[in-house]
Amino acid sequence: MTISDDTTPLAALLAQLPPPEPGKRKGHLHGNTVARLRNLIVTGVLAPGTKLNERELCDQLAISRTPVREAIKTLIQDGLLRALPNHSAVVSELDLDEVVALIEVVTVVEGLAGELAAKHISDEAVAEIGMLHYRMLLHHARDELPGYFEANKAFHRRIVELSGNSILLWVWELLALRVDRARFSSNLWPTRWRTAIEEHQQILDALTARDSARAGQALRSHVRNGLEGLVASLRAKQAAAQPEAERGKKQGGATSR
Repeated sequence: MTISDDTTPLAALLAQLPPPEPGKRKGHLHGNTVARLRNLIVTGVLAPGTKLNERELCDQLAISRTPVREAIKTLIQDGLLRALPNHSAVVSELDLDEVVALIEVVTVVEGLAGELAAKHISDEAVAEIGMLHYRMLLHHARDELPGYFEANKAFHRRIVELSGNSILLWVWELLALRVDRARFSSNLWPTRWRTAIEEHQQILDALTARDSARAGQALRSHVRNGLEGLVASLRAKQAAAQPEAERGKKQGGATSR
């Protein structure tokens, strides 16, 4: 969903999110506010370039301005929001160079996780990965991208857990926020979504066969294929913006003369 208005009507959008966890302590309030805003940004409900209106957020979340401001500060630190000179915040654009760098790192992390997991995965763990794949198939058939996305994240995380390498899991979790946003954006294209389903089956087949090399390669290809479409889109957007910027410079130069 693309939202271009400076003030976003959040009532209907927030109603689609899971209810916040119970508890009125400061930590709970801050965590719930951050989680709900992060969800809206990662899933594209709050599109890149959207300005946040604190008063509207307070009304829709039924909280005071302080936790909203603190949540915004947290999301600025996460890189999901960008502070403006007038102290308001805007949803950050996806950065081409960062996505390219992310692909290079995540392909290594998940590929290694697949290799390690395949070496000693149990029948029970294979069945668990299979069930997550089945959940993705159901969500895809029902055109439920948010549900698919959650099952997809669980699928990838479980494989990293099954690697048995705590440092690998730590690195994966550090990257998770940026990967989530990039992966969700990449799955907005129907063709890519269908291909991702097929790639998950290949990963599952390799794990079932305990084929370490094939599992690692399947995961590396899956990660790269998934995010390359996003890179191509960002490059096209960047290329389209350059002529417009050049025209603006020329017009500015003509005016100054």
